[in-house]
Amino acid sequence: MPPIVNYSLLVQTTLTNFFFFAGLNCFVLLPVYVQGLGGTEIAIGIVMGLYSAAGIVCQPLIGAWVDAFGRRPFLLLGIGAVLATMLVAAVSRSIVVLGVVRAVQGIGFSAFFVANYTLVLELVPPERRGWALGLYGVSGLMATALAPLAGEGIATAAGFRGLFAFAAVLESVALALAWWSPRQPRRLTPLSAGLDTIRESRHEVFHLHMVVAFFFGLGTGAIFTFMPTFGESLGVSTLALFYTGYAGAAMLVRVAAGSLIDTQGRRAVIVPCMLVQTLTASLLALLGLGLGRGADLPVLPFLFLAGVLAGGAHGFLYPGLAALVTDVTPARRRGAVVGVFSAAVLTGNAVGAFAFGYIAHWLGYGQMWMVLALVLGLGYAMSAKLEEAPQHAKRRETS
Repeated sequence: MPPIVNYSLLVQTTLTNFFFFAGLNCFVLLPVYVQGLGGTEIAIGIVMGLYSAAGIVCQPLIGAWVDAFGRRPFLLLGIGAVLATMLVAAVSRSIVVLGVVRAVQGIGFSAFFVANYTLVLELVPPERRGWALGLYGVSGLMATALAPLAGEGIATAAGFRGLFAFAAVLESVALALAWWSPRQPRRLTPLSAGLDTIRESRHEVFHLHMVVAFFFGLGTGAIFTFMPTFGESLGVSTLALFYTGYAGAAMLVRVAAGSLIDTQGRRAVIVPCMLVQTLTASLLALLGLGLGRGADLPVLPFLFLAGVLAGGAHGFLYPGLAALVTDVTPARRRGAVVGVFSAAVLTGNAVGAFAFGYIAHWLGYGQMWMVLALVLGLGYAMSAKLEEAPQHAKRRETS
């Protein structure tokens, strides 16, 4: 098995990823804050969706320039932008300003994510890519588990301003780690090079794996945008069980079975996990519709099970799809294609937030989850048509 190129840098990159997303994931609770300011589900969907919308626009372009100029400047730019928004959020009570905050966070996320993710790809040989991306992603999942839990307690004790200040402290740690990352030699590239790379990557949008990435993003976008207010509508005072189940399941599958992405193939994990994501939305629909009709359903066990199912699917889907995308990408265009892939996921996130906010407002949460399940069923059907990259399929046959 080929060795990891630089273990110490991989560890530092993973720690930076944890603190960056720990701060950013404190804003998972933002829908509750917007609702408290008088915002409807439509306003919540718009505010949260602006994050993804900004990323959709930025990531392909940022990916091209990351290839041209290196990773470190974009790491610092991304973390710095997100840190600034946290300070703004701590002193503002305007829903419009919070929308701007989320848009800038989307830009910052785009710069950080593409730079850090492509750095990990450079440190790992293709034969270990699925495993390494899965373990690297555990740091983000730990942040997903811990930040909302800590955030609920801080918001209760010190209010949302205290929560945003706490997020800024976490983001400052990420900034310090990125600042001390090794400097890369700057590659002086003509201005047109980045645009040429984008033009070369436009056809990537129409590949089936990008379409499946869109459906995956749509599911996660709807779930994370509306889970806090859905929980409140059910009378649940804390979503700790959901977030714990989600992140715990995602981390477990990556640590215990992440190598299956490499040994069994990308498609072998992507297809069943798309089905599991569909079943998660169906479970939430059952919960919402059942309680709406007066059924006596155990809310917390249902939410925990939904978290486990959605998290387990996420644990395989993101690294599996990312590995499938990079299997067919030459190294010189890797940053640009990672940007296109992430933009596809973010497009799904944005559609999940924007469109399903209107559905929830007009029809209620039960019907919203039912529509989501039907849409994700289409994504599952499309994932069944995915094919392995030829070189990866050949490696599996000879291993």
